[in-house]
Amino acid sequence: MKQDRTTGGMKVLITGGAGFIGSNFVRHILVAHASWEVVNLDKLTYAGNLANLKDVEQDPRYSFIEGDIADGDIVGRLMARGVDVVVNFAAESHVDRSIEDPSPFIDTNVRGTQVLLESVRKHHVTRFVQVSTDEVYGTLGQEGKFSEDSPLAPNSPYAASKAAADLLCRSYFHTYGLPVMVTRCSNNYGPHQYPEKLIPLVVTNAMEGKPIPVYGKGLNVRDWIFVEEHCRAIDAIIAQGRPGETYNIGADCERANIEIVYAILDIMGKPRSLVQFVSDRPGHDWRYALDTIKLNREIGWQPVYSLNAHLERTVRWYMDNEEWWRPLKSVDYYEYYERTYGRRRCQKTG
Repeated sequence: MKQDRTTGGMKVLITGGAGFIGSNFVRHILVAHASWEVVNLDKLTYAGNLANLKDVEQDPRYSFIEGDIADGDIVGRLMARGVDVVVNFAAESHVDRSIEDPSPFIDTNVRGTQVLLESVRKHHVTRFVQVSTDEVYGTLGQEGKFSEDSPLAPNSPYAASKAAADLLCRSYFHTYGLPVMVTRCSNNYGPHQYPEKLIPLVVTNAMEGKPIPVYGKGLNVRDWIFVEEHCRAIDAIIAQGRPGETYNIGADCERANIEIVYAILDIMGKPRSLVQFVSDRPGHDWRYALDTIKLNREIGWQPVYSLNAHLERTVRWYMDNEEWWRPLKSVDYYEYYERTYGRRRCQKTG
């Protein structure tokens, strides 16, 4: 028998729980809710890593199932066992890879989401949280912020696949009354992030003395949020969010990419001459910024972590956990960018 989410334990299906944000959310739920059970469904693609959850794998409230969210048989069997809440982190998420080959992004991000929604409908799950991204809104100029009512204008195959999934969720709420909520978060940072992403790439390349590729002049602006903040926000939305609604999650912490890169190098005591500017990638959005008034007003959530302290904490984690990231870096990312996009002219910073 399912228990009411406000009075007792719950069974939560977390898809993509072996990835960066998903694994942090698994850990958050197990710590924050002693009576909750977590089932982690993950395909274990290159970005899914069970080492991210080594510290909880023996917890009797936690179980792992290897599988694809686009596999209706696996998803249906899990839902039939009784699930109260589904939180969908499973996604192909790297923009560069989506430019190289969009097909896996459609398969997982669109088709996979639709399979989950159908199973949620069949098995009467009480809450479905679709974890999306601010990239679905497109790009901003120097002023303004995206609200939940801003039009969707994705500029990369990755962002388009996430926007399509968001619209599927909206349609399932309006057509079938499914208890769906969509969250759109800004750039996450923290432990266990795959080293193709900006912050772990900078740290690990700097440790190895390798060039650090930065698109354009590094002036593209992002709103940075510590991953544990994101986890707290989703937890609060599970408890208090309204079905059919979308919630922006951000920390009001805008920084240009080059500011982040230089801050990391300064923390590490590494020379800024490691930076090498490369030609900008296609469809590179200039700026993201999120209006989070709705989340603050309806849920009462506020960010509590500062960038300075938690960026340093994040950098130290990668420096102290070389055995975690080194096996993942089988590709020289600078060479990857050169090979993929034909970059031949790079500028070395002074």
